[in-house]
Amino acid sequence: MATNERKLRVTELDFDSIKDNLKTYLKAQNEFKDYDFEGSGMNILLDTLAYNTHYLGFNANMLANEMFLDSASLRSSVVSHAKTLGYETTSARASNATINVSLSTDATTKTMPAGTAFTTSIDGTDYQFVTIADVTASNTGSSVPFDSVKIYEGSYITTRYTVDTSDVDQRFLLSDANSDASTLVVKVQTSSSDTSTTTYTKATDITQLTSSSTVYYLQETDSGLYEVYFGDGIVSKSLSDGNIIVLQYVVTNKTLANGANSFSSPASIDSVSIITVTTVSSATGGSEAESIDSIKLQAPLDYAAQGRCVTVDDYKTYTKKLFANTQAVSVWGGEDGSYDTSTGVSSNPEYGKVFISIKSTTGQNLTTVQKSNLVTAFAPFKVASITPVVVDPSITYLILNVSFSYDSTATTSTKDELASLISTTISNYNSTDLQEFNSSFRHSKLLGLIDNTDTAILNNTTTVTMSKFFTPVSETSSYNINFNNAFFNPHSGHNAAAGGVVASTGFYLDNSTETEYFFDDDGSGNLRIYSLSTGQVRTYLNSSAGTVDYVDGTISTTSLLISAVSNVDGASSTQIRITVIPKSNDVIPVRNQILEIDLVNTTTGGNVDAQATTGVGYTVTSSGTTQTTTVTTPSSTPTSSAY
Repeated sequence: MATNERKLRVTELDFDSIKDNLKTYLKAQNEFKDYDFEGSGMNILLDTLAYNTHYLGFNANMLANEMFLDSASLRSSVVSHAKTLGYETTSARASNATINVSLSTDATTKTMPAGTAFTTSIDGTDYQFVTIADVTASNTGSSVPFDSVKIYEGSYITTRYTVDTSDVDQRFLLSDANSDASTLVVKVQTSSSDTSTTTYTKATDITQLTSSSTVYYLQETDSGLYEVYFGDGIVSKSLSDGNIIVLQYVVTNKTLANGANSFSSPASIDSVSIITVTTVSSATGGSEAESIDSIKLQAPLDYAAQGRCVTVDDYKTYTKKLFANTQAVSVWGGEDGSYDTSTGVSSNPEYGKVFISIKSTTGQNLTTVQKSNLVTAFAPFKVASITPVVVDPSITYLILNVSFSYDSTATTSTKDELASLISTTISNYNSTDLQEFNSSFRHSKLLGLIDNTDTAILNNTTTVTMSKFFTPVSETSSYNINFNNAFFNPHSGHNAAAGGVVASTGFYLDNSTETEYFFDDDGSGNLRIYSLSTGQVRTYLNSSAGTVDYVDGTISTTSLLISAVSNVDGASSTQIRITVIPKSNDVIPVRNQILEIDLVNTTTGGNVDAQATTGVGYTVTSSGTTQTTTVTTPSSTPTSSAY
């Protein structure tokens, strides 16, 4: 037994366990007897030994973890591993907007230099946007227009370095951790006496480089700053003593200026002071530098893609790389279905295309300019015969009605307090399980979470409806609303008298604002338009205003002139909300569809469970006889009504 006690257990790394192991070891000796006395000097020595062992173990464990990409926790380690895979981390990104600038002048041409500043204000805070390249435009009569000028939020910085090849530690760094590396322009000046410069491009494929290629390379350093470096004269052109490196880039406030849509001009541009600025697209794209988790996920995928887009996963990887504001992305090949802006996703194959749907971190759909820029950015990576098509996500909202029963003797919380806790549970489920592509709504899982919100909650009944919005145009047009989930319709003519399973918010027809109309259905596949008279009686204007496909989950209208829409949820709107009852309580998204719970219209109510407190509903007889239970089952027949 003594022999075993003289062998230390070395698997534990926490302080208390290490100290206990040392005490166990000392039990086998007779020289020191006060090791187990907290006030003794020997105990202080044990503390010192335990702390030292703990720190050594911790450092060894950290060292082992930092050796591998999937277990590393320090950013410098993760970035280093990513470099070995040829992955370039994404820097902070500046918000960018597109504007048109017109100079009132008779001059033949004018130049807007790089660094020209425009200002905007968001919530009382001023922000500066700058150009990053010289732009020259010609006179069109009485003005010089600069069309579709891209501007970036932040300060325009120029950093210069004089090359000293004898300094082995010389580095060419972007000066700020918030530098937007995507705006970087690198120029090389031969010497201080020669002001001419050569603009270098960033290397993307070293197999295409020669010893004279004027390219630069970019990497994130241990300090978090970005470093520019150059070739060795064999793979791309090298630098010489006295060369001057000119780095021009934007230092940004990242996300703070997203949404800016009104810009003021500087006092003058190229000596012209009468300047008109109009916004083409609002500011988007501002983002934080790529996170550690994103690097650990994307670096292996980028390596697997090998600089080309062939598979769906390749396009997902490069979408996140090329569009920094990507929160989630869905990609499918044209062979799996086509996409039309009016009808949405169809099962008809469209070969030669790949469809990309992006959920932005800003919550906004990509602008036409952003979509075009992204398609252009894919050009170096895509297979020649494949055409990328960027489409908007399609949001399907889920409206829940929660009715719960609880045991009032098992809690001090009121009904309203329990309802509030359940609302929080639903909100958390919405955040963690939904709002992403391919994230399904699982009815039973949510019911379990609601029941587990508080021990006093005994059960709940939760019904689900689906809703989507569409925006009417200012002319006669037809509309298609696709839910991609079947509607509840147990038989032909189901619930026809009460409006079927389709409901809508109000709208007005044919440039008249006298009568408010709504949509419903007759249970037999016909979309109807009605108005409400006194007593909420439905008067039908049109009983064949379109079709309802209960199996495919599609609603199609005939040609209508919807001239105005009613308020939605008490606020003015430009959209109509269509609400339907799904066939299944589980709702499954398809391709570019995203599910989200409508927390505003979700309702939660509760009642004390009478059986739990008083035994109401039970006929209790004497012991040894049969006990009779009376159960009343509420009707589950869905109904439909206008909002």
